[in-house]
Amino acid sequence: MKPVIVTDPPRADLEQVTRLADFGVATVHEALGRSGLLGSGLRPIQDGARVGGTAVTALCWPGDNLMIHAAVEQCREGDVLVVTTTSPCTDGLFGELFATALRHRGVRGLVTTTGVRDVTDLRALGFPVWSAAISAQGTVKATAGAVNVPVAIGGQLIRPGDAILADDDGVMRVRREDVQKGLEAAKARLEKEAAAREAFATGQLGLDRYGLREKLEALGVRYLTAEEYEKEQA
Repeated sequence: MKPVIVTDPPRADLEQVTRLADFGVATVHEALGRSGLLGSGLRPIQDGARVGGTAVTALCWPGDNLMIHAAVEQCREGDVLVVTTTSPCTDGLFGELFATALRHRGVRGLVTTTGVRDVTDLRALGFPVWSAAISAQGTVKATAGAVNVPVAIGGQLIRPGDAILADDDGVMRVRREDVQKGLEAAKARLEKEAAAREAFATGQLGLDRYGLREKLEALGVRYLTAEEYEKEQA
């Protein structure tokens, strides 16, 4: 890893990213072919937060938050700070003081594979955070890393300026080139789900609506009475 701070990465259109976040992570993830999810290990420290923003990335060394300080300077209105480390680390690299600085710059939230601290204060501040851990373990500021370079989380490559969506269901990345596609696909999926919801509310079964009875039959699944089942087990 080369120690570098990139100051001017291209960013996705913020208005479009904001609209995309309104659909929710689960809907957008499904609409884009079940792609972009950063795994189940990143969990919100608060309930009910939903954010969408453009990624500013910080690649740190374990137990060292020097590059988060450098990343704060590169953040601007509508960004989401994405922090990861060169090897696994759950130390509390981020806390309330960082959140205060980021909030002043209009940053919409933090996503980190590390730990965070000052959780009560972060909640009171209303600064949304998704993290892999909560930890009071302190850190140092000693080792150079990188800011606004591509980073990998949960098997997904996140480039600076990509769209980051996060809510109670998790966190996902949408490539900045795919945000418009995501809007169109998410709208279509929402309309499809609305039709299904109306059908289910009137008693239709998913087995019939989605043609799953035929699939069960093709897979060799049989319907048996309890008596027939007991006889086969004897």
